[in-house]
Amino acid sequence: MQFCIVWVLALHILFQPAQLAEHDGVAKHAIKLHRGKGAGATASQRKEWLLNNCRKLSGLLHQKNIVLNKLKNAIKAVEKDPGLLPEEKLFQVHTFEIFQKELNESENSVFQAVHGLRRALQGDYKDVVNMKESSRQRLEALREAAIKEEKEYVELLAAEKHQVEALKNMQHQNKSLSMIDAILEEVRKAADRLEEEIEDHAFDDNKSIRGVNVEAVLRVEEDAVKRNNSQQHVEDDLGLSMLIDSQNNQYILTKPRDSTIPRADHHFIKDIVTIVMLSLPCGWACAMIGLPTMFGYIICGVLLGPSGLNSIKSIVQVETLGEFGVFFTLFLVGLEFSPEKLRKVWKIAVQGPCFMTVLMIAFGLLWGHFLQIRPTQSVFISTCLSLSSTPLVSRFLAGGSRGDKDGDIDYSSVLLGMLVMQDVQLSLFIAVMPTLIQAGGNTYSSVLLEVFRIVALIGQILFSLVGAFLICIIMKTYLIGPYCRKLHTESKGKKEILVMGISAFVFLMLTLTELLDVSMELGCFLAGALMSSQGHMVTEEIMSCIEPIRDFLAIIFFASIGLHVFPTFVIYELTILLFLTLSLVIMKFVLAVLVLSLILPKSSQYIKWIVSAGLAQVSEFSFVLGSRARRSGIISREVYLLILSVTTLSLLLAPVLWRVAITKCVPRPEKRVST
Repeated sequence: MQFCIVWVLALHILFQPAQLAEHDGVAKHAIKLHRGKGAGATASQRKEWLLNNCRKLSGLLHQKNIVLNKLKNAIKAVEKDPGLLPEEKLFQVHTFEIFQKELNESENSVFQAVHGLRRALQGDYKDVVNMKESSRQRLEALREAAIKEEKEYVELLAAEKHQVEALKNMQHQNKSLSMIDAILEEVRKAADRLEEEIEDHAFDDNKSIRGVNVEAVLRVEEDAVKRNNSQQHVEDDLGLSMLIDSQNNQYILTKPRDSTIPRADHHFIKDIVTIVMLSLPCGWACAMIGLPTMFGYIICGVLLGPSGLNSIKSIVQVETLGEFGVFFTLFLVGLEFSPEKLRKVWKIAVQGPCFMTVLMIAFGLLWGHFLQIRPTQSVFISTCLSLSSTPLVSRFLAGGSRGDKDGDIDYSSVLLGMLVMQDVQLSLFIAVMPTLIQAGGNTYSSVLLEVFRIVALIGQILFSLVGAFLICIIMKTYLIGPYCRKLHTESKGKKEILVMGISAFVFLMLTLTELLDVSMELGCFLAGALMSSQGHMVTEEIMSCIEPIRDFLAIIFFASIGLHVFPTFVIYELTILLFLTLSLVIMKFVLAVLVLSLILPKSSQYIKWIVSAGLAQVSEFSFVLGSRARRSGIISREVYLLILSVTTLSLLLAPVLWRVAITKCVPRPEKRVST
């Protein structure tokens, strides 16, 4: 008798979906009758109520079997009907099969509801793990049911569309078509074939792949009130709304089902427009008080980001566009970094970052031992903080006097060479990170295996670097000269040819270095270095075209950094953050001075102070590394926020330290008195 109640409740829910409020009342009334709490209900009345509803349930199941038999007979009749076309037979049989599937799924839902109640009654209400597993099983069942229902709904839409087209065809056969109608009918058929050809069955192709999860999401329409008043407007903008999952991740459309209709991401357009408009007054304000304009752009990102007005909706897209600012910045850095300078400082550029990284890791392991921090976490934090910002230093050096003496090493060449080597270390560290994650929870014997794996990865990266430089040598010997001459000839009066030609070459080098598993930033730098080998005139022409593009994209890049700056967290922990930042800046400065004192020639010892000042901050790529490490479980949320805050404060202190070093250490040209 208890199960009859469950069957009755499930029956009401399944076969009367339009009356939700009535279902709730029926369910409560049934439970009261079963427990003997019905208002004025006697035992005979409760028994009669249950028997009547059980008879209804049994009757519905019997009626379902009768309908299934009729559907089978109808399918056989359709298949034997000689008056129907094969397409029409297939359509009618498919429609009957959909109805059969609907009946079977409804019956299965009743059995699943009974089974779920039985499993819940057998469980222990004090066992959280058991309840979690039951909830997970119900969630999986609902997800599978949602997929089946979604597929069935799509099939019904297709059947409805086919039925409408069949009626139109019958109407057209009964009347003569005009020339315009005949043309439109041919166009309609061609459009249907086009949609079938270009349609990407991404849902069906990916739902069975291992690791793919079905999740519940919310679809948020912008200006919901207006769209409720105009259904056509909803259909026109369908697919551009925002999806939000249970983890509060937000998604936007990347590829629509109907690729014939052009669409635009208006959120992204508004975000870029807002950033550019607000960057102007912020940059002006910083320039008026003597700070680099890049800090105005970072402040713009802070004001518009999650810690400010929270008006930026497409954060990932803004950051992606900002990466192009890094690419063109490093290209122009390489354009000023001639091969002659590279040959002059390559030993220092290779030795300096390697020694500094080793010393940083050694200090990190030492402090981690005293503070009882895991070795993998200590190694990650030390390596992450040992990197310095190439775009920031490139802005420092842009247009500034190098101050080098005749015969001495240019401090800008040493500084840029060391920063490029750090970019190579960054790619190496990203490649090693998965192994570092696995090594965190392994035993001693497996750690030895991971060490060998890391050594193998280092060898692979070194092999890739050798391959990249061999490509550069081949390009410099056979390709760059004719390519630059062709661009110069074709771009007379057509600057867009020069811009596209240079951009294509930058992206080619970027793609090659990515295929070789080294950083894309290194490819951009090498592209600039190869172009600089063609002489001063070519360099000036290229720089005049690319600099405006670089400046615009750099605004987006520095604003995207500001999106990850959280002033409230800095204010809450200001004392400890200032202490950590100053300690880190001083330690990096001292280590750089110590290393450069050992590897620089005596005649160029004076530049160690300037180079050390340029390296005494943390790279913005620590944001990327920190986010990956947090997702992988290497560091905690608290450590991640500390890394973000210390990186931001070190970048804010960098211009002050750089200006002091330039003022005190750059030798001024001597005044010559004519006699």
